[in-house]
Amino acid sequence: MKSRGSRRRPDRPMFGPVLDAVLVAAWTVLALLTLPVLHFGPRADTTIDAGAVALVIVAGAATAVRRRWPLVAMLVVVSATSLYLVLGYPYGPIFVFVLVTVYAMARRLPLGPAGGWAAAALVLLSLHLLTDGSTGITGLVPATAWIAIPFSIGAARRAVDGAAVREREAADQRLVDAERLRLSQEVHDVVGHGLAAIQMQADIALHVQENRPEQAREALANISRASGEALDELRVVLAAVHPDSDQTSHAPTPGLARLDDLLDRVQQAGVDVSLETAGNERGLRSAADVAAYRVLQEALTNVVRHSPHPRAIVRIEHSRDAVTVSVTNQALSAADAEGIGISGMRRRVTQVGGRFRAGPDPEAGTFTVFARIPRTPEEEA
Repeated sequence: MKSRGSRRRPDRPMFGPVLDAVLVAAWTVLALLTLPVLHFGPRADTTIDAGAVALVIVAGAATAVRRRWPLVAMLVVVSATSLYLVLGYPYGPIFVFVLVTVYAMARRLPLGPAGGWAAAALVLLSLHLLTDGSTGITGLVPATAWIAIPFSIGAARRAVDGAAVREREAADQRLVDAERLRLSQEVHDVVGHGLAAIQMQADIALHVQENRPEQAREALANISRASGEALDELRVVLAAVHPDSDQTSHAPTPGLARLDDLLDRVQQAGVDVSLETAGNERGLRSAADVAAYRVLQEALTNVVRHSPHPRAIVRIEHSRDAVTVSVTNQALSAADAEGIGISGMRRRVTQVGGRFRAGPDPEAGTFTVFARIPRTPEEEA
């Protein structure tokens, strides 16, 4: 589910390769033109000859390949610059190539190896101090600056980009995990409810097949109907997570409008259901409507699967701001364990801004699932 095609990688050049080469070439030409006049340091009076020009050209050519071979480019540039200084040429534009290539190396290599190569570059750039008595040990200060400053900037940029990439990957993974969780919950609700109804009807058919074959045939018809409805709902769920599918399901969307069908299936499975309603029924937004239906569906499925007392009371109360649904049954045999069903109901309700609770009432000997779902998200803030 991750899509990286539209994202610029941290090590991808800001400019295209052709434009980048043009910029490096332009700077090389500019460095050559300013070389006779733009120089400084204790050897500023040294004549600029063909050797200095050749070393600047070498440094410029190496800089042009820094994105593909950053370490090689830096070593060539630093070597050319070191030779430039050993031969007695003054400080000048050639040092810009050192800045650029050290930055590129620190930008692309891991911190440990990059730090080692930066130290080697500093040693290489300082060789001229052994032959130049005019600067002495104080010459280490500018040499260190030419290496340390671009190295620090490049390493910091690499760290920032790495953190951004990791954050994007973590965000992508969270989206994938959330979608997997949503899909598993939908499949659990649809398949669990359908299989519970099918199992109950199958038990009825097996029990009465010899003495009451008509009731057995009715149970088989209920099995066929329950399995067909479950398959239709499952197609809707799978179509929602498969955007490339060209098949359109005509199954109705789960919602309180389908409550009568849900209660019929539960009663056919052998559970006596009483429905109590209060307030004027009003429409719900789609997410809230699905959440209310799924809560009722899962709670009734738990009654079918776990309760030794096949009776449930369903209450629905409509108010101006919210709809309240509850399912009460004599205490379930698995009431103390919160499995995927109850945790899934809680997640559905909280995602639409509602409140949820489920648990036993020891004094009454009942187990109640309760959910209050707002009509708009802001009303439960």
